[in-house]
Amino acid sequence: MPNRDVPVWNAIITVYKSQGDMKAAMELFDSMPCKNVISWTSVISGFCQNGNYSKALTMFLCMEKDKSVKPNHITVTSVLPACANLGALEIGRRLERYARENGFFDNIYVSNAMLEMYSKCGMIDVAKRVFHEIGKQRNLCSWNSMISSLATHGKHDQALELYAQMLREGGKPDAVTFVGLLLACVHGGMVVKGKELFKSMEEVHKISPKLEHYGCMIDLLGRVGKLQEAYDLVRAMPMKPDAVVWGTLLGACSFHGNVEIAEIASEALFKLEPSNPGNCVIMSNIYAANERWDGVLRMRKMMKKETMTKAAGYSYLVEVGVEVHNFTVQDKSHPRSYEIYQVLDEITRRIKPDKSYFDSETMTESVELM
Repeated sequence: MPNRDVPVWNAIITVYKSQGDMKAAMELFDSMPCKNVISWTSVISGFCQNGNYSKALTMFLCMEKDKSVKPNHITVTSVLPACANLGALEIGRRLERYARENGFFDNIYVSNAMLEMYSKCGMIDVAKRVFHEIGKQRNLCSWNSMISSLATHGKHDQALELYAQMLREGGKPDAVTFVGLLLACVHGGMVVKGKELFKSMEEVHKISPKLEHYGCMIDLLGRVGKLQEAYDLVRAMPMKPDAVVWGTLLGACSFHGNVEIAEIASEALFKLEPSNPGNCVIMSNIYAANERWDGVLRMRKMMKKETMTKAAGYSYLVEVGVEVHNFTVQDKSHPRSYEIYQVLDEITRRIKPDKSYFDSETMTESVELM
């Protein structure tokens, strides 16, 4: 393929990735004898946009090995979300050094992606440093990332103070801003402030609350034991409550021991998530705590009767050569799984003297149900 045809092939890859067809995009990419930075960046961003962060990071590591092409500021912006979602902090730090060395850090898209990466990796102080470095270049994305980061990491007062600063500097919030602010109220148990902010969305800022805003309010009310008020809000929602909303309410009922509202929430969840065993487990624990053994028995029967499977949780082992590996509980699909389990057994043997790590007394009936 002549070099002059590369832009055409890149354009086709862009079409494939916008349609979510990364298989076709990769087939085309692999068939290109000559790839430029746009080719690499396109497939990396495509995998990120379609939620395959491990593949996006793998492609970036392969790109680094290709000495004929050098990542640009768009590449850096494209791969940082993968680092953020996989917790690939070391690669993220390497990208920051690279961005600074090549003059990319002053680009607002790069610095915002860097801010988001450090926030999601739990490096709140570093995120603050990046935020302050952005300075007057800050846009709404910068403010939202920092507010959300502070809220998520329990610094609720700082999140609200930053919002006040944003307003003083002439910034206008959007729906994303209020998700962060309401999360701050949730983690801080600030019901009055949460209600005030929720009310201000429409009355002051003309922003219609979305499902996630209602979810935050239900979580806020549920955590402080205002279960009836939380349930009333669910019924008053202008949109249909999803499994997250009902699950939040069920979790609050479990914590506060409210069987009546828990039964309503669980019935909704059984319809929305008929294959999820977790809802049965929570409901069984609520019944058991209230000595409702008939309810416990009913949940056991439902678990045995229905086809319920727990979705596998993935962990990621980042950057082994140019690959990003993931694994699940009791996973033996890796070609070197025997060696991996030998190392795991050795690690277990070394830490086993500390009995607190293996205290079987902490196991509950929930495990038996699972």
